[in-house]
Amino acid sequence: MENQLIQLYVLVCHIYDNRSEQCFQRFSNFKPTFTDQELVTVYLFGHFHGLFEKKAIYRFIDNYWRAWFPHLPSYQAYVARLNLLEPTFHAISGFLLDALGHKQMPEVDHLIDSFPVMLAAGQFARRAKVAREIANTGYCAAKRLHFHGVRLHLIARRRSGRLPLPHQLWVREGSCHDLASVREQLIRLPKTTLFGDKAFCDLKLRQMLNEQETELCVPKKKPKGGELSPLEKAFNRMVSKLRQPIESFFKWLNDKTQIQRASTVRSTEGLLLHCFGKLTFALLLLVFYP
Repeated sequence: MENQLIQLYVLVCHIYDNRSEQCFQRFSNFKPTFTDQELVTVYLFGHFHGLFEKKAIYRFIDNYWRAWFPHLPSYQAYVARLNLLEPTFHAISGFLLDALGHKQMPEVDHLIDSFPVMLAAGQFARRAKVAREIANTGYCAAKRLHFHGVRLHLIARRRSGRLPLPHQLWVREGSCHDLASVREQLIRLPKTTLFGDKAFCDLKLRQMLNEQETELCVPKKKPKGGELSPLEKAFNRMVSKLRQPIESFFKWLNDKTQIQRASTVRSTEGLLLHCFGKLTFALLLLVFYP
């Protein structure tokens, strides 16, 4: 455990040294004795030990690792400073995404889908008021559930028999339709095939991807008053089979980080940290524990 903590701290310091313009968000002369590098290390180290809430992580460090972090601040100061580090987790995830691209040799195809991060669900969704700047009420068709929160959108590189590798990640409000989100996002997918569900069946999107020599592959919709042909049904089964690994990735992501459950988040900054901090930990697992 000591070696794991040291290696994690060294990695965080290395990223800070090489991407300092992205990691540092302060513009004052404030130099705390408990550094941002230590804050990030503590947060990620807690996740390695199955602790997903900030309070549980803080207690774990305070009770068992206080000798390693003698300048650990109060819990209130710890949370306040941690919530400011969303740009840092952006930078670390970018570093890890680059490492994934160099380390792994995926298939040429890509997958696209979204995943809800819920601040409140069911009857509580429409009454929730947390993080209204970036979160609102949406509907999760897979769970048949209304929720208040955001959607995590993912484009991943497909790998045969293994979890797909994240290629591009972004967050939008819960009510944003997958197609609208993709249209507004800068997508770079040269010379590949993109597999999606029926939500991405759109001529403009197809034309945009064709300009990058990328083919959009989505299930055929049933015509009004008609039926799909046997060939079209076989095509839909093929697309669904190829898309299934992205659902497995979302399940793995939630199992490893509990990212979908954000009911304890109380601010916009806290929600952003919840999303990108946990994504950073998941990428860390993919890079070093594939």
